[in-house]
Amino acid sequence: MASSSPSPKLPIPGRRNILITSALPYVNNVPHLGNIIGCVLSADVFARYCRLRGYNAIYICGTDEYGTATETKALEEKCTPKEICDKYHKIHDEVYKWFDIKFDKFGRTSSPEQTELYCDTCQKFLADRLVEGICPNKTCNAPARGDQCEICSTMLNPTELIEPKCKVCKNTPRIRDTDHLFLELPQLNDKLVNYINETSVTGMWSQNAIQATNAWLKEGLKPRCITRDLKWGVPVPHEKYKDKVFYVWFDAPIGYVSITAAYTPDWEQWWKNPDNVELFQFMGKDNVPFHTIMFPSTLLGTGEKWTMMKTISVTEYLNYEAGIGVFGNDAKDTNIPPEVWRYYLLMNRPEVSDTLFTWADLQAKLNSELLNNLGNFINRVLSFVAKPAGNGYDSVVPDASNADSHPLTKTLVEKTSKLVEQYLDAMEKVKLKQGLKCAMAISGEGNAYLQESQFWKLYKEDPASCAIVMKTSVGLVYLLACLLEPFMPSFSNEVLRQLNMPTEDLSFSEEKGETAKAKSPWDFIPAGHKIGKPAPLFKELKDDEVDAHREKYAGSQAERSSKAAADAEANKVAKQLKGSKLSDGVPKKEQKKQSGGSKSKTAAADVSIAKLDIRVGLIKKVEKHPDADSLYVEEIDVGEEAPRTVVSGLVKFIPLEEMQNRKVCVLCNLKPVAMRGIKSHAMVLAASNEDHTKVELVEPPESAAVGERVSFAGFSGEPEASLSGKSKTWEKLAADLHSNGELVACYKDVPFTTSAGVCKVKTIVNGEIR
Repeated sequence: MASSSPSPKLPIPGRRNILITSALPYVNNVPHLGNIIGCVLSADVFARYCRLRGYNAIYICGTDEYGTATETKALEEKCTPKEICDKYHKIHDEVYKWFDIKFDKFGRTSSPEQTELYCDTCQKFLADRLVEGICPNKTCNAPARGDQCEICSTMLNPTELIEPKCKVCKNTPRIRDTDHLFLELPQLNDKLVNYINETSVTGMWSQNAIQATNAWLKEGLKPRCITRDLKWGVPVPHEKYKDKVFYVWFDAPIGYVSITAAYTPDWEQWWKNPDNVELFQFMGKDNVPFHTIMFPSTLLGTGEKWTMMKTISVTEYLNYEAGIGVFGNDAKDTNIPPEVWRYYLLMNRPEVSDTLFTWADLQAKLNSELLNNLGNFINRVLSFVAKPAGNGYDSVVPDASNADSHPLTKTLVEKTSKLVEQYLDAMEKVKLKQGLKCAMAISGEGNAYLQESQFWKLYKEDPASCAIVMKTSVGLVYLLACLLEPFMPSFSNEVLRQLNMPTEDLSFSEEKGETAKAKSPWDFIPAGHKIGKPAPLFKELKDDEVDAHREKYAGSQAERSSKAAADAEANKVAKQLKGSKLSDGVPKKEQKKQSGGSKSKTAAADVSIAKLDIRVGLIKKVEKHPDADSLYVEEIDVGEEAPRTVVSGLVKFIPLEEMQNRKVCVLCNLKPVAMRGIKSHAMVLAASNEDHTKVELVEPPESAAVGERVSFAGFSGEPEASLSGKSKTWEKLAADLHSNGELVACYKDVPFTTSAGVCKVKTIVNGEIR
């Protein structure tokens, strides 16, 4: 993680100067995917975007090395805190390098944690995390640590725990008096509230940050203790408190400043320059109050002119389908490239609510969105250009005169220009997931453009139009390399290599005229430019690989080590039993029954799900049925010349306003049927719970193309023209349609898939889909 420039960058007058930090990760563990998307990866994307746009930006981070978390880990691993810090700082460094995180400075800092209880057996004050007991919240009463209950999220003091125990010796500690320094937050109340009220609006704070901050303010600000009775930490520079250290959430944010000072001796130009520097901070939701209340109060309390945080971007939690999670070094061991992990995490970034990591979703996003959409578009374009003369352009970009008057190209540019504007708007507002979706939608438009142009026919029948289509498409490839670089830098580097374009100092700025070219993409790469050698950009992730990963990475890393030892012992026993016949002692009749199988298959065994014509539809109009209180009548665009009229029994479950302009999954080849005098020409698919008291629509991704046919991995073929009642095709297949534990709509275990991703329901787990 070398610096992005040979010498430290300093603010430049007249330029937009942006200082970016991400929450300092504890150095007592291996970072998992939730840690990575919650702070360092999100900040890296924004920092790369700022550099791409020509802003003068630096990204500062480092490991948080002192405090209880480190001491506890040292006790577990039977080594010194210093050895723990050295070990895990190196691990963090290696993980972030593999994930292509580009810090300007990745440093190391030190911070202590809280302590108020004294353990006579251990003869020391106990930090909050060294005290364990029962949560005092009457609605919870779960096991909790001295600082916070992980179940109900209540912030605690160790003295509040029921039946507190020392984590080390398991004895009951006692309260003992000790002197500490406090930050008098009540005296800073007016200044702090004014800062929060103003900056949360102008800085466009994420809603979860505002809510967490207001919750603290509502309780009333109280003096906060900023020292602790620990040895592993930053000593307090005062004779009376020489045996104490500073508390982590007083000292840790100051680490941003000290790490910047390690980056440049002129650190004050960044941190004491509020008129010329904008501060953006990234973190998980559990760190919010310390950055919106504690750290600003510390700065305001000095009375000096500090660069205060402008924008805070906060994520919720990324949960794992089987508990615990995938760790950074696990991701590397899967041999799934870092750009795929980055894409998946960012497309699943938990911006407004917790999200769920599942291997099936990772597989769908890789195979459908990256391989079949993005990779397919780029490879089709470059492979055609690379074909020998007579079949292609011999790797030379053709001329494209009058491209701006070519009807199909004009339509394309209108769509892509709007998407670029939306991309820039989203990124400026730190809506990273939305920015990524806009960029991917450009790829989808590119695929549709190629298909509609039928360039393979134009090459012989209308060479001039073909040249326009291909030069424009090559420009779109370059545009995608630019817009996606913040999200998938190694992908963009490979695309630029295949384009035979420079990979250094990629830029997309107004000053250089690059953003203007988005309205004429044929101008990005000049005619006569010779491209490099095209190659596939992504590799399919197969079902057996997914199954292997799911099994291998279940549970914690410690549990996996235990399982590996058990497996080794099992293999040893298996070798000893080698040669034994498993059929020994089993009657021949029973053996035949076991090996012969059963003729009773599922009802749908001989019917392919490909027989169903399920498409992405957009509800253009909806109203209540004039003669039936429980029915809606919808006009749904399913990619045909005119919308279809569809009647649905959803009035009791989904409000009318929620049906308007909504993308849905529509079964289009059911035989039309009259419902209370109005003929329905399709069926909107929805999931219901077990007792059918709750119903939710099956929803395709927001960026899915209207009219696109929903596919099922491993099943191909054309749908039946009309599902007649005699064939019972629908009845047989419907029995296996359901939402799974991850809310993904499935046929058996195969997700409903579009080129933009899988289809889902909102909350109904294991629901029946009809």
